[in-house]
Amino acid sequence: MGHVSESPDLTAAERHDLVDGGKPREACGVFGVYAPGKPVAHMCYLGLFALQHRGQESAGIATSDGEDITVVKDMGLVSAVFDDRTLAALDGYLGVGHTRYSTTGSSLWQNAQPVFRDTGTTRFALGHNGNLTNTEALADAAGMLDGIITSDTDLVAELLAHRLRADADLSIEGALADLLPSLKGAFSFVACDTERIIGVRDPNGFRPLCLGKLDGGWVLASESPALDIVGAAFVRELDPGEMVIIDGNGVRSERPFSVDRIEPTLCLFEFVYFARPDSTLYGHNVHQARVRMGEQLADQAPAEADLVVGVPESGIPAAEGFSRRSGIPFGHGLVKNRYIGRTFISPSQEMRALGVRMKLNPLRENIAGQRLVVVDDSIVRGTTTRAMVAMLREAGASEIHMRVSSPPYRWPCFYGMDTGTRGELLAANMDVEEIRTYLNVDSLSYLALDRLITATGAPTAGYCTACLTGVYPVEIPVSLGKAILEGGMPIDVEASSNPLVLVSDSLMPADDAAAQMEVR
Repeated sequence: MGHVSESPDLTAAERHDLVDGGKPREACGVFGVYAPGKPVAHMCYLGLFALQHRGQESAGIATSDGEDITVVKDMGLVSAVFDDRTLAALDGYLGVGHTRYSTTGSSLWQNAQPVFRDTGTTRFALGHNGNLTNTEALADAAGMLDGIITSDTDLVAELLAHRLRADADLSIEGALADLLPSLKGAFSFVACDTERIIGVRDPNGFRPLCLGKLDGGWVLASESPALDIVGAAFVRELDPGEMVIIDGNGVRSERPFSVDRIEPTLCLFEFVYFARPDSTLYGHNVHQARVRMGEQLADQAPAEADLVVGVPESGIPAAEGFSRRSGIPFGHGLVKNRYIGRTFISPSQEMRALGVRMKLNPLRENIAGQRLVVVDDSIVRGTTTRAMVAMLREAGASEIHMRVSSPPYRWPCFYGMDTGTRGELLAANMDVEEIRTYLNVDSLSYLALDRLITATGAPTAGYCTACLTGVYPVEIPVSLGKAILEGGMPIDVEASSNPLVLVSDSLMPADDAAAQMEVR
């Protein structure tokens, strides 16, 4: 399948806002199943469907019958890549699947996953959710040239293959145990050889990964709803720094990382936006956590209004919570068009200006003459939110009080979430009052970080808040960028003449960093 042609005057930020509603984009979804006697390929297909929200650029499945591994992958949605014919070719009793959004490595066919290697003695396939932060150092140490290895997943696969070629007696499990301590950043892996599937979660646990039990088998998945769809019972979330091996003997757990590297820091935005509402994270239901976020917002920033409206889809639970706590009726003020695909591209500037209306349309009868509290989960670039507010004004809203169930989004993520450069982030360049004016709302309030963490239900569990605070749990090299293996631009250089500098585990503009150093 080829790429969708793009208008030459369409910027990356405009394309992001039209296609994704201005929201941050997740890296990937991973799935694995060991189930002798069951339709493994179809189970992988269903599991990827349940994880489609985590990536829509490409999809792939690898299965093994004990002798060979067969891989089918292509660009596009799960439903576009697989049909009865392709699934029939995927014979076997174990398999791994992947649905991708790119963070390191461009959106190209060769970067679709699972990646596959045949070392002569071992065949394996690997899928990855996350983003390595030491990709360049690993590639340089291995003597790999730019452009030969084009994604961090491909790099990991090649490093594993090197180890397996060097020692014919080494298993994929042993090669992983040897390689994993050298990896830094965010990574939840699912892998398989011809006999087993393996799941790995990085020592920070940035991205989720869980284990489920089938009748006669086992399942690994990024989120628990993917277990439900194949009839597996949720067992537990993998611990940060854990590797599980599933074969004919059952499930074994290994701890390949040193104890001093284990620091649970699950991405807080999994609760805010990424994870499905029916997922379980840190033992808590995501939907209920989002409702509690709305309740916390109502306590922190009450408003005099007639109706509470949620921005579909992820803003609705928080709107319900705001309504419940404030006593202001909850209602629907915006309808989302569910049939606009993520490949929608506007052919002209005039059409791009109407792009938000392709996604959302106001319910005028509910809005006209009403004072609205509009609740959304986040504001990243702000262009979509501004256009939505304009629609609500045109529909007759008398007042609009914007409430956001997360703090201001000020810093780019390098752990598997694509938010663009800091120069594109609204709250990195404006204070709250300036944002209120820019959005043209009567009042604006963001949920405080401590209240957000409390709302998750697991306030002491450990979270990554880098995109909100600028404090990065794992060091970020200044050369890190999405196309680092393709000779691409490093972080933020193309967006600002004031690049980012790491100071005491926090990234800040160089001018600010110099000032802070002078104070010290």
